[in-house]
Amino acid sequence: MIQSIRDLEIGQRRLFLRVDFNVPLSEPDADGHRHVEDDSRITEALPTIRYAIEKGAKVILASHLGRPKSKTDTQFSLEPAALHLANLLGVEVTLADDCIGEGIELMIKNLKSGQVLMLENLRFHPQEEANDQKFCAQLLKFTDVYVNDAFGAAHRKHASTYGLPAISPLKGMGFLIEKELKYLDPLMSNPAKPFYAVLGGSKVTDKIKTIEALMRSVNGLLIGGAMAHAFTLAKGEVLPPKAKFPLPEDVEAAKSILREAKRREMMLELPVDTNQGFDIGERTIENFVHILSRAKTVFWNGPLGWFENPEYAKGTMAIAEALSKIDAIKVVGGGDTVSAVKQSGHAEQFHHLSTGGGAVLEYLEGHGLPGIDALQILATRAQKNL
Repeated sequence: MIQSIRDLEIGQRRLFLRVDFNVPLSEPDADGHRHVEDDSRITEALPTIRYAIEKGAKVILASHLGRPKSKTDTQFSLEPAALHLANLLGVEVTLADDCIGEGIELMIKNLKSGQVLMLENLRFHPQEEANDQKFCAQLLKFTDVYVNDAFGAAHRKHASTYGLPAISPLKGMGFLIEKELKYLDPLMSNPAKPFYAVLGGSKVTDKIKTIEALMRSVNGLLIGGAMAHAFTLAKGEVLPPKAKFPLPEDVEAAKSILREAKRREMMLELPVDTNQGFDIGERTIENFVHILSRAKTVFWNGPLGWFENPEYAKGTMAIAEALSKIDAIKVVGGGDTVSAVKQSGHAEQFHHLSTGGGAVLEYLEGHGLPGIDALQILATRAQKNL
């Protein structure tokens, strides 16, 4: 059992809320300012932030952004995210110039209930990714209650996602992680059948453990995108002339999956035609749509073509439209796939668009995620001490 923010007394307390504001930013404008280009991760965190404000918490937001090399790497400042969040919330969001130190402790000491302070990029300090214990202790100095709502970073054993909750006396999850688990857990334990996984993207090796785990609960796999090329070669067939050749390890991984599907007598559908190897073709679209029309659960990870190019977007858009019309639980994982579904105009007809990329795939492998496991283990201990 993991405690929800609902279960925690946060009023008048300093709430360290780990969010995932690792969002794409524009190039600097004429005034040198960058702007948030996709605010999906920020908007998904709003329910938790608003709840914390309403309960009178002293809200301290913490996130990483990109991979800065030092504090002087100002292109990775969270300033654009703070400004965007303030506009969405309709309240002032103060951005600190760092995430640790006496100056930050003083700012937090003067923070009033219901106010919001955003710490500067955690990764400006290499100790964050190193899960440095002294760095964790510095963050703990201004943490009365710890809440993690950064599902997209929960697969990292970093200070703010793993080390800090390990030493925080009160901790739990926010509404976003709660929603992620609500839709991801049933995929592995008790999905409504038939359950189909639609898989695209490029490398098979990146997803082989997830695919193997999914094969324990799905009724069939539908594979497209560049990833399908590895399966085509694994079956001894020829690729379209312009298609990008997969790596040898991807072909070997595809052979392994084909053998397992045969052993399980499981349906594994590949493209029967393509648009120059960059998109699934008309007959494949028709076949995939026909299969998915009887689904009760669908998990989709990976576009089925080079959808950013309108010439090769038809397959991905057609599957998004078809899924929007069926009566099934529909879960989408992976940044590119979420972007494609939003581009299709049918995002509202999907039950869940996950904010996690690699975190989704790792979670579905069935081994848990460090940032979530820490909450669960420690919540259980806390209950025993009551």
